[in-house]
Amino acid sequence: MTSDKPVVVYGASGYTGRLICEYLREYHVPFVAAGRDGGRLKSSMESNVAGIETADYEVVECDGSPESLAGLLDGASVVLNTVGPFSQLGPAVVEAALAAGVHYTDTTGEQDWLITCDEQYGADFAAAGLLLAPGIAQMYTTGEIAAEVALEKPGLDTLDIAVFWGGSPTVASTLTILVNAALAGAYYLEQNQYAPWDPEAGLYQLAIPGQHELALALPWGGTSHPVWYRRDPRVATCKVLGGVFNKALMTGVPQIVAAAVEATKDMAPDEKYAALTATASQVMSQMPPRENPRVNKSLDSVHASGPLGRAHVVIHGNQNYKQTGALQAYAAYSLLQQPPKRVGFASGCQAFGHRELLGVLRSFGLVSEPVLTVEG
Repeated sequence: MTSDKPVVVYGASGYTGRLICEYLREYHVPFVAAGRDGGRLKSSMESNVAGIETADYEVVECDGSPESLAGLLDGASVVLNTVGPFSQLGPAVVEAALAAGVHYTDTTGEQDWLITCDEQYGADFAAAGLLLAPGIAQMYTTGEIAAEVALEKPGLDTLDIAVFWGGSPTVASTLTILVNAALAGAYYLEQNQYAPWDPEAGLYQLAIPGQHELALALPWGGTSHPVWYRRDPRVATCKVLGGVFNKALMTGVPQIVAAAVEATKDMAPDEKYAALTATASQVMSQMPPRENPRVNKSLDSVHASGPLGRAHVVIHGNQNYKQTGALQAYAAYSLLQQPPKRVGFASGCQAFGHRELLGVLRSFGLVSEPVLTVEG
């Protein structure tokens, strides 16, 4: 299928996919809303995407096979992929994008998929002059923006990052948490090398800026930041912890994950994935409600340090899934007009600039101005 719509949102009927479509509409970008079920896509667009009646879009059903993906991307310029777990389902979309000459972004939180993109596909995308940017999402990119603001002070080589948000994860995010825990390790960056987090360490307590109460955090699969910064000469060490503000919910996560890992440890990979999917649907069986900025707050805190200096950056925000939607839509909007700052494997900030992405989030009222404290 050759379409006159330059952007494909793959997985458009999901929670995040719908928000991406909403912001593409605001940027006046024509798009294809794609996924496995055409009827569900049409209904989801009409019922859940604000202002969809004024958007320039079409619905296309795609079963995820190489042939259907090739047809879907024929004539496109950018694919925004929200269909995970990405370590399972991402390769087919990335390979189709490379074959079709299409820029690729996704919303992954799976560190092993980031590493795969970097090591297996990055060079081919760079040779083709294409962007391969997995992990453009609030939980990773907003924290990366904060880190980049801190790194504007030269001589800082260590990043200590905390990412928090208010609300509940979506069905897809819940599955990602379980898949990360059961199928892949979690790594931080220590002197330019990946080092494993202790899987038995349990919950960490963090002091969060702006509140007296300590918060609970987890490595959350290691996150994207250590992978993005592994090849950055400014950064040698990068550790990330994250969580939700709801302590009761955080307390339950290690037990749910441990039970899922124990129950699936002797299964074959396909059986394990099916069992984790079933567990995720039991934990979170329905879409969360549309975000409320008074409830769904976000906080990204970065301590950057070096031998003789320190910087601390805090970004307060709201509606983390809407932040993801805005960032993804802007990525497509930008790519349709000019080449990215970097081709091949790259983060959102590396591809589009951290000040530019900060401006996007600020323009939609999704984050406040960063609070910067510098020492030395």
